[in-house]
Amino acid sequence: MSTPVAHGSIRHRLLLSLLASAALLAFVVYFVVQSVARQVAQESQDNVLAASALSILDSARLSGGEISIDLPYSALSMLDSISDERVFYAIHLESEFLSGYADLPEPTSDPGGGPAFLSTMFLGEDVRIASVRRRMSTDAGRSFLKVSVAQTLSGQKLTLARISRTSMTIGAGFFLVSVLLAGIISRSTIRPLDRLTASVSRRGPKDLRPVAAPVPSEMVPLVASLNSLMKRLQQSLARSEDFIAEAAHRVRTPLAIVRTKAEVAQRKSGDQETSKALKEMIHAIDDSSRTAGQLLDHAMVTFRLDHLAREQISLLRLVQDTVERLRPTSELKDISMEAIGTQNSIIMGDPILVQNALHNLLDNAIKYAPTGAQIQVVLERHQNHAEVSVKDTGPGFPADELEQLPKRFARGKNAQAVVGSGLGLTIAKEVVEAHGGILQISNNPRGGACVSLLFPLS
Repeated sequence: MSTPVAHGSIRHRLLLSLLASAALLAFVVYFVVQSVARQVAQESQDNVLAASALSILDSARLSGGEISIDLPYSALSMLDSISDERVFYAIHLESEFLSGYADLPEPTSDPGGGPAFLSTMFLGEDVRIASVRRRMSTDAGRSFLKVSVAQTLSGQKLTLARISRTSMTIGAGFFLVSVLLAGIISRSTIRPLDRLTASVSRRGPKDLRPVAAPVPSEMVPLVASLNSLMKRLQQSLARSEDFIAEAAHRVRTPLAIVRTKAEVAQRKSGDQETSKALKEMIHAIDDSSRTAGQLLDHAMVTFRLDHLAREQISLLRLVQDTVERLRPTSELKDISMEAIGTQNSIIMGDPILVQNALHNLLDNAIKYAPTGAQIQVVLERHQNHAEVSVKDTGPGFPADELEQLPKRFARGKNAQAVVGSGLGLTIAKEVVEAHGGILQISNNPRGGACVSLLFPLS
């Protein structure tokens, strides 16, 4: 049987896709957290800077035509309480510098009158500047009083670095959790396909029932195609078995007529060469007739295996009955045959098939055993199974062919001169395995063959 060429793995592809998506999402989470943290930190600092500048602006007073500003302590202490930063300020009345750091850069004023902000360098450090203004009445008229407050960003950078590490940890944790979930999801997604594979692989070679188990919608076309294939295969096998059975049935009757004519001609023939040729003809006819008969038996067995009956079978009664049916045949060759064992065993199965299997084993023993041989059918009951053994004192099996003999049409090298088809052991093996048992083939220590049928007890 040729093995399909594997081209990748669905599970691996799904897992890689999920991991790639997880990695992408982890990066997105990292940058989103970074962006949000940076924005929140910036807005927080801007609000405090603007509040500080407004606090200074609110302290401005007009006295005697001049503006006086009592710099409130809280205006700068609120900035110092946030982080260990340097704080700068500058107060201007229009373009006139009043107090603070004269060279502190001024943000471009907001046309709407709200606070203006600027990030720049001052005294060799990164600073954030907030500027607010208010119209004041002076001796020169109405002028804008502008207050700018600046704060260094070193503390904020440390905070953002800490947040960056935290967000990286969050992203890495998210990725690890995603890896775990991806493994679970990929395994869960492929599980229906694994169940379908296991369900089909556990079936016997003749089990062609349609797959009826529920499957995901994506697998419905595959299962439908598989069921259609098995239906066509079942029909093809049925036609083949019917053809074999019909052909075997039609061949046996003409062969019987030809054999009778050949025997009559042999008795009447006085020529030694003609008599020898007729004897060989009769031998060939017997071989063909037996093969046709066993082909018919095999077709019957195959049909019944597909519709296996389940009844209680008394092995003791079945063994005794089968032995008695074949006793006349054994007596024609002066072969003694006896059933040994009185302890009954009950199994569940098809009595016709089980009897057919035992019949084939006894028929083989009678056929291959020499005149005067002995055949014993031993019934034994074990803890979990019952054993029916057919032992004879014939030539036995070739030791190097034991594994090949149950195959179809396989025959031992020491049996080529005996009429046979090579289907007896095949039928017995198929029957016992259909009942959950096994077929064992060996040679007796003192010579002769031993074939055992082991059935599980019901």
